[in-house]
Amino acid sequence: MGRITQPLRERSLDYASFSDPILVTRAKDGDARALEALCVRHAPRVERLARHLLRDPEDARDAAQEALAKVCVRLGQFRGESQFSTWLHRLVVNTCKDVAQAKWSRRTEPLLEDTRVARDGDPQRALAESESRRELGRCLAELPEAQATVVALKDAFDVSFEEIATATGMPVGTAKCYAHRGRNGLREKLSA
Repeated sequence: MGRITQPLRERSLDYASFSDPILVTRAKDGDARALEALCVRHAPRVERLARHLLRDPEDARDAAQEALAKVCVRLGQFRGESQFSTWLHRLVVNTCKDVAQAKWSRRTEPLLEDTRVARDGDPQRALAESESRRELGRCLAELPEAQATVVALKDAFDVSFEEIATATGMPVGTAKCYAHRGRNGLREKLSA
């Protein structure tokens, strides 16, 4: 007669035939095969529930895997006051909530492509613009005060002639005349 190398009891165990309470008890006692049998048995139900709750297939797959990993870690917290499937259901629902909340908190809006040319990317251009602004300011300061005020309000700040008239106390026609004279004066000074 040949020798039996494995105990007869261990060879004959069919974990798939055990009930959830037996598998839970064995898994809590450190039986890795019982824990594996629990996860394999309930994995399809966990995946269906996650897909139902999250709708996004990738998020559902991630949540299902995370829930099954939590079973492995938290099985010791299962007190047996309800059925294992009820406890697992609650664990999956909470995991799906966590996944949905994490996705919502990192949700972003797609940015439209910005096709504008960077103005500050060209140092020579920036220098030329800075010099132009300085020269324009100098020439504007040389104009009569009323003309300089009207030109600045109208051309730099896009204020209407009616608003300029109200702010300065001059008639609208006078504001238009000062704008015309001031622009001509600036043209002459800048071209000289």
